[in-house]
Amino acid sequence: MKTKKEKKKDISLKQAAINNIYAVKLLWRASRKSVIHMGLSEFFGHMTWMFFSVFFIRYIADAIQNDTPFMTIFTYITAVAAVMLFLSLYNSYAANIVRPLEDVKVYSRLYSEIYKKAENVELSCYEDSGFYDKYTMAVDGASEKITETVRLIFAIISALCAGMVTYIAMFQIDKKLILFVLSPIVGNFIFGNIRNKLSFRFYKEITPFTRRTEYVNRLMYLSDYAKEMRLSNIYNLLEDTYNKAVDNNVATARKYRVKNTASGFGQYFLSYPVIFEGICLYGMYSALVVKTLDLSQMAVLTSMMGLASWALINTANNLMTCSRNGMFLHNLRSFMEHTETIPENGDGIIPAPKITSIEFRNVSFEYKPDSPVIKNLSFKLSDGGGKSSIALVGHNGAGKTTIVKLLFRLYDPTGGEILLNGINIKEYNLRAYRNLFAAAFQDFKIFAGSVRENVLMGRKGGDEVVLSALKRACVAEKIESLPGGADAVLTKEFDEDGQVLSGGEFQKIVVARAFANPAPIKVFDEPSSALDPIAEYELFESILEESKENFMFFISHRLSSVKNADEVIMLENGEIIERGTHTELLKLNQKYADMFQKQARNYQPETFENEVAV
Repeated sequence: MKTKKEKKKDISLKQAAINNIYAVKLLWRASRKSVIHMGLSEFFGHMTWMFFSVFFIRYIADAIQNDTPFMTIFTYITAVAAVMLFLSLYNSYAANIVRPLEDVKVYSRLYSEIYKKAENVELSCYEDSGFYDKYTMAVDGASEKITETVRLIFAIISALCAGMVTYIAMFQIDKKLILFVLSPIVGNFIFGNIRNKLSFRFYKEITPFTRRTEYVNRLMYLSDYAKEMRLSNIYNLLEDTYNKAVDNNVATARKYRVKNTASGFGQYFLSYPVIFEGICLYGMYSALVVKTLDLSQMAVLTSMMGLASWALINTANNLMTCSRNGMFLHNLRSFMEHTETIPENGDGIIPAPKITSIEFRNVSFEYKPDSPVIKNLSFKLSDGGGKSSIALVGHNGAGKTTIVKLLFRLYDPTGGEILLNGINIKEYNLRAYRNLFAAAFQDFKIFAGSVRENVLMGRKGGDEVVLSALKRACVAEKIESLPGGADAVLTKEFDEDGQVLSGGEFQKIVVARAFANPAPIKVFDEPSSALDPIAEYELFESILEESKENFMFFISHRLSSVKNADEVIMLENGEIIERGTHTELLKLNQKYADMFQKQARNYQPETFENEVAV
């Protein structure tokens, strides 16, 4: 049973209506032509049915009963046929020419808006499972739901117009027929509304479990995971995850089955058997028993009853569907109207072209309240202070990568400030500020594109820029040996001839990205984690060469690779425990020296002994 707090989370009919209006506005922005033709098609369709059920049949029945000349009836039928032919041609044009083209535009423009919003949303939202669930529901068939909602709105308006005309004509024949209108109203507006709310609650509850099943489905066909699948028992774990998610979905379905069955039966019984069989029996009783209707009126009434019943039931069903879609669209609207704490399009000062200093001043940060990850951190890089490169070292969880996230302003400090050229980075235009950085991350991603595209990452640059970056990253020889060289396609995602390189070679391409980017601040987060010691040494020679003209941040577990940095900062539990040059920290003979000694023994014992002796 839902608690009062949970019930308050259900979307009200008023909110669902507002969300439907929001859908109309979205579709209007995406394609006005689609909205206009959708409205005309629904209007003409309902009016045509209303005309035949109310006026055409009545005219024919009266004409036959009154012995109207054949040519008069023929002329009337011919004129109606001409109009119907025109409307049929229009409907065919709208359905087969306009709609397919406009649907493509709607899909493209709508998802363009969604993806722009997704790009602008701060990183913390994607690390929030609740927000991510909302985003997942928002993009789940958003284009189809919006298009369907707008069509249903026009269908409701058109059906109401057709139904009103039909009911007026029916009441002119027999006013008692109004009693049959109450049945589908109760069936759809009461039981139907209950079903929609249950459907939305069910959808919300299964979404987290559905994400798990989709995750497992995705892993099963991605080549990145194929080796681990075959060389471990991870398949059993994934199968267990999948089965548990399915079991939870089944349990959730069982939880709602009785309520869904009861509300579904109430809706169906009151909406269909009662009104159709009831009106039919009443009409026959009036014509055959009490003789209040003649046979022609009975025929007309039967035709009008069909339309009236359909109009009312269809309107009620469409209202319920709109209500349900409005509930789903609430997620889209909430996502699109989310106010970012760090908007990617945030405006501000444009940074000066020359960077003179970067400073962390008493910076603290916590992902969760009362769980600090960074504590009162202070350090400074400056071109005049002899410290243009800083190495951040420490065990896993020390806070190194979090510092980089704060530097990139993916998060804002919960205490203290970060300064660039003496100005708080919050004051800068965010995109302009981020353009000051070139980065190579440990958890890098290679995109399904050419080597050139993976190096330039959307920036302009000729062969010289790409080749130079690949050479400095010590991977040019390998790339030149590939068919197509820098234009060789990486991964087999879209091309069976795509190149799948080793982890170290892919990592070098990622480092080449940083080299190809002319940004004045370079950040290397474990850039050699997939390399052997010799390849690592060669790569860091190039990186250190790069630091002569740029500010540089290193993050590395391998202390031998950072010993030439201007300053080494050792972190533990988010605090600085040691700082200085590599030589100074060795002389302190504390945690940094201990870590270096343990690592050096595994690589170059003789060099290590000589260095320590010095």
